[in-house]
Amino acid sequence: MSIIDLAALGESFTRDPYPVYARLRAQGPVHRVRMPEGGAQAWLVVGYEAGRAALADPRLSKDWSKASPSLPLGSVSSGPHMLRADPPDHTRLRKQVARAFTARRVEALAPSIQKTTDALLDRMLTAPGGRADLVEALSFPLPISVICELMGVPDLDRESFRTWSNDALGATDPEVRKAAAASMAHYMADLVDGKRQRPGDDLMSALIHNPDDDGDRLSREELVGMAWLLLVAGHETTVNLISNGVLALLTHPGQLAALRADLSLVDGAVEEMLRYEGPLETPTFRFTTEPVTIGDTVIPGGGELVLVAMADANRDPARFPAPDRFDIFRDTRGHVAFGHGIHHCLGAPLARLEARIVFRTLLERCPDLALDIHPAAITWRPGMMIRGPRSLPVRFTA
Repeated sequence: MSIIDLAALGESFTRDPYPVYARLRAQGPVHRVRMPEGGAQAWLVVGYEAGRAALADPRLSKDWSKASPSLPLGSVSSGPHMLRADPPDHTRLRKQVARAFTARRVEALAPSIQKTTDALLDRMLTAPGGRADLVEALSFPLPISVICELMGVPDLDRESFRTWSNDALGATDPEVRKAAAASMAHYMADLVDGKRQRPGDDLMSALIHNPDDDGDRLSREELVGMAWLLLVAGHETTVNLISNGVLALLTHPGQLAALRADLSLVDGAVEEMLRYEGPLETPTFRFTTEPVTIGDTVIPGGGELVLVAMADANRDPARFPAPDRFDIFRDTRGHVAFGHGIHHCLGAPLARLEARIVFRTLLERCPDLALDIHPAAITWRPGMMIRGPRSLPVRFTA
């Protein structure tokens, strides 16, 4: 099988990967590709049925110890966590977080999310000339504020953390990714040690100090990994859900008008945003533990890297008619924007809650919100994992 060099496609692929995925899907569900990230080779799974099956296939391990030593990639996370584990370790770690990350704890954040959204919009709407970068003004500060409150981290160095997170997850230079990961590891270790000494009424303190019914506690290394996962995954998904969702609305005026006319449609609109331009293009890496046949292709065992194009699964016409049309009225059930199977995103309810509050409030308070840049001029974040614009200039009545 010939290797398709996605890295050589450059900015055009970063800006709009969907036509590339569609062409590959027409040829079959599996392709050998060279990734933009460090030129690593991977097996790319496209299409809805194949992608959904791969996301739940136990032969595709999340454990980095199963990765082939020939892969020119290293894990960027700090310590072990759910997205680097298979059962039974995954089962145990997820149980610990699910025990503390309850629906009640999530819903209790709603008033604070509303208050923070209002404060950020108060500031944005007084910007000189009625112009702002929505990423800087709203998409980034809201989710990071929410996850910091949830975890009890009042003094997070947000700009440093944002740089580390962006580089660790999206930089194409392996050395930049490695340096960002090292900086985050030191930060997370200090965070865990601080919570050990000064516990509070927050999720991180609960994970540290409250054993489960069997007396099981997370080790220090596991706590560092969990802190990394909750902080990074807890804000990255929602940052890009907000930015991508606003961009979709502002480039589809008919859909925007329909939502403005009936804000009770916001739940369905958020699901369509997730399907149409989800915050994750591909999930974290999987590695073969034995040969896996998908379609007519046998992916070898031995730790081969497998990527599932969730962005393409959500644009497969076999599952979603006219998939390239943004339609807040469509039936989006079954989309895989938050994954599928045992690794389905545990924080999905929080991301949805934030998005509902943000979009309702933004549309109520910004009746003339518009893009202040041509869509083709938007610069997108590099790499194949995170899907979102670096910035999103908008204008409004100040």
